Amino acid sequence: MSTELALSNFERQDQLARFVEERQRVSIAQICEHFGISLATARRDLEALANAHRIQRIHGGAISIKNAPPEPPYPQRSSDQAIEKRKIGQATADLIEEGETVFLGSGTTVLEVANALRRQNLHGVNVITNSLLVMNALAGAAGITLLSLGGVLRPSEMSFIGHVTEQALAGLRADKVIIGIRAIDLERGLSSEYLPESHTDQAILRMGTSIILVADHSKCGRVSTTHVAPLSIVNVFVTDDGTAPEYIDAFQANGSQVLVV
Repeated sequence: MSTELALSNFERQDQLARFVEERQRVSIAQICEHFGISLATARRDLEALANAHRIQRIHGGAISIKNAPPEPPYPQRSSDQAIEKRKIGQATADLIEEGETVFLGSGTTVLEVANALRRQNLHGVNVITNSLLVMNALAGAAGITLLSLGGVLRPSEMSFIGHVTEQALAGLRADKVIIGIRAIDLERGLSSEYLPESHTDQAILRMGTSIILVADHSKCGRVSTTHVAPLSIVNVFVTDDGTAPEYIDAFQANGSQVLVV
């Protein structure tokens, strides 16, 4: 007796969800072979699991969805994907031109953008930031006028968030907004784990002419607690070569430029 007949739809779909989670990425052909089911049944099961947000549907198969783990404080994260972050930081700093006003958000990858920008020796660059770490990195840097935002300090990020920060952001504009993010999902977009910070992030995104997202491959395929924005808000996505092709394709399909370093 085939698996298709032996198991109920619920049992088979539950096993299929675990099959995808274990292997991270599977094709429809692999599913048909493993479960002994027809192509039509495999597609129906995948659609049902995607609608239940248990897997992520992609062309020809599926990939797993991971809930982003709790984000540790900055000092514990500074060494994670350090090489990739430095490359992303340098590539992003290269996008900044003399005379521009840029916003630099919080996070370890954006901090690498600030470190690289300090080495650029540009002139007439205005930097707005709510990150205490970025402020320290760029304090006294030649050619850079630094505008820092106040607010409630979030110790784990060393960044200022909340009503005071958002009120200040409402009166400011930037040529480029450069932000990091906790989690990136093909369907549910950009998300973070802390609701007050996500509100501030949304205010930050509204101030920019061009939105540049900096994130290494580990942020892709994750969903966190609070929605920040859809993928379509991003004008430029700067990432490393470990990022899965479907994420690069998704950003490009939304009109984003993708820089892989």
